[in-house]
Amino acid sequence: MLKCSPLLFVVFLMAIGCKEDVLPKPKAQLRLEYEAPKLGELQTDHFEFTYNTKAKIKTRTETALTLEYPEMKGEIYINYKKVDGNIDKLLSDAQKLSYEHSVKADGITEQPFINDEKKVYGMYYQVSGNAASQAQFYATDSTDNFVMGSLYFYTKPNYDSIYPAAAYLQNDIRGIMETLKWKE
Repeated sequence: MLKCSPLLFVVFLMAIGCKEDVLPKPKAQLRLEYEAPKLGELQTDHFEFTYNTKAKIKTRTETALTLEYPEMKGEIYINYKKVDGNIDKLLSDAQKLSYEHSVKADGITEQPFINDEKKVYGMYYQVSGNAASQAQFYATDSTDNFVMGSLYFYTKPNYDSIYPAAAYLQNDIRGIMETLKWKE
């Protein structure tokens, strides 16, 4: 029979009895919250819309403007083109630009937009994954006016990191589309 000293027995019990259970730590998520948008009217020579005044109007010409969101390191680019018998080409170019991101995107969701009252018809593309742009859109009255827009972040695309900002700015784009009016 083995003889152990009581001291060795106590040390052995302390060594095995003082271990804490190892529990896996839950995955942490960064929680970013942005304040509700304050809205303002933006007018150009060809169209007008309601926009989030958190955005700074960075570039503005007769046919293009940029809404910059410095806090989120993102921008919404908006370009206007006159329809002059070239609606098929404009639509094709807008769709082609949206699907150029499919190489890096996990998915692209198309959402048609129709506002018969204001004669605004278009498509909204929500892009998920590590693509360069998280949203694209176009809107037209099919006869005279065509607007195309894109959302970009000036950082390397990492969808998990930019998702809160992308979701916020995607809502701003939907707001732009919903309030878009053509100038007579």
